[in-house]
Amino acid sequence: MPIFFAGMMTNLELLTETALAFMAYSFAASAIYCYNDIIDVEDDRKHSIKRLRPIAAGVISVGLGYVIMVVCLLLSASFILLAGANAIELGMVVAIYFLMDIAYCRLLKRYAIVDVVVLSIGFVLRILAGSAATGIIPSQWLVLMTFLLTLLMGFAKRRDDVLRMEKTGEAPRHNTHRYNLTFINQTITVTASVTLVCYIMYTISPEVTARTQFPYLYLTTIFVVVGILRYMQLTTVDEKSGDPTKIILSDRFLQAVIALWGLFYLFVIYIF
Repeated sequence: MPIFFAGMMTNLELLTETALAFMAYSFAASAIYCYNDIIDVEDDRKHSIKRLRPIAAGVISVGLGYVIMVVCLLLSASFILLAGANAIELGMVVAIYFLMDIAYCRLLKRYAIVDVVVLSIGFVLRILAGSAATGIIPSQWLVLMTFLLTLLMGFAKRRDDVLRMEKTGEAPRHNTHRYNLTFINQTITVTASVTLVCYIMYTISPEVTARTQFPYLYLTTIFVVVGILRYMQLTTVDEKSGDPTKIILSDRFLQAVIALWGLFYLFVIYIF
């Protein structure tokens, strides 16, 4: 995202640095997922969906899970070293992410609200990893929008946990009992509203208008409004907020909105 919004997608050197950062961060995230599945194995076995995860299902052992975790960490470190001059900065960002998520797995995920905030910060760190690898400083708007949007998706995901708890009587997470539908619906509404306001402020800010030389960037608000409303519809009407990735990969309406938004920016940044 930093090189895209900086208009540097055609720079092969920066693309290479970004690809290295992507691999380094991805393997670090994979190591965290291994660790999380290891320490949550007993709880996952009680979950209707998570019980199918490899460790919970007994497909691989806990010991092998630790081996895979270490291998992922070594691969992450290897890609960081390949980053060359920006290796130290990239390594610091990845290390902060890894340590923060270890704390999340061990303790922070037990606290309502804190758990979603930590996950959102993890996505902000992804942006900062791309920034560290390329030397491109991300705008405050990019950081804020990433945090707010992932906060919205995180609370929507927690809504699925609340629904599951109401149906089965068992809490899928240690902190699910600290959420209820009234609170979750309010947090989704608040975060969606703040996200939209923040985006509008971004499109009409003098600095952005001056940089893009395009006075009609605010028109993209249409795509953002429709996209957020669609996501809220899938969350509250269809009750499909349990896996944000599956939502984006399966919903054609949402895919079309995201594609149109992306094409608009592609035109403004690289063609206009």
